[in-house]
Amino acid sequence: MSVFSRGPARRRITGVIAMALVPLMVAVGVAWAAVTDNMFPTESTGSNCMVGFNPNHPTCQTDNREVYFYMDSNGEYELESEDQLTVNAAIDGEYRPTDLAFHYDSSPVFEGSAETDIIYQEGSTGLPDSLDGVTWCNAGGGTRYNCDQQYIRIRGNGIYSYKLVCHETGHAVGLEHGDYAIPMLNKTDSRLGCMTTPVQSNDLGSNNRENIDGTY
Repeated sequence: MSVFSRGPARRRITGVIAMALVPLMVAVGVAWAAVTDNMFPTESTGSNCMVGFNPNHPTCQTDNREVYFYMDSNGEYELESEDQLTVNAAIDGEYRPTDLAFHYDSSPVFEGSAETDIIYQEGSTGLPDSLDGVTWCNAGGGTRYNCDQQYIRIRGNGIYSYKLVCHETGHAVGLEHGDYAIPMLNKTDSRLGCMTTPVQSNDLGSNNRENIDGTY
């Protein structure tokens, strides 16, 4: 795969740095403590956010640090009350402490230029038997590596867990599995926090927080 560039907000330390800037850049470098870069795009993913339902697509960044989300409240993919509580708990516990700002959107927008960023669903339609959840981009964002609206679908019947919400929400903001990371990690490496496959931990973990905060 070719090497692709990041968005302008991504904190990186590359090339030769003028002496006057060394103290500032060293401070930023110390703050970057991620074990691996598992934020889309990496050298292993390609740089284009792929639109459409496909469990095999790499996931995309969301298009703004202000993340508006909605939990499907009627029809085939409606979340039961306990699943809604699980989504809120995982967002409160794992994502609100990051540089992302999550807001519930009680009047979701499904088309146009200001769509609700993440739609949570409960259901198994389209999920391979090997997967308990999937995240996909429904509408591309303003750049080739981000998405205007993403869907998260997780099986019901007791499978809608805190750790799966942590995992799939990670995908919705661009976090990848260990085999897409640079340097590559085993998909079960505990340093990936709730982004391991299969998911073992409820904790987002420091590596993922560093990648989120370095991007948004």
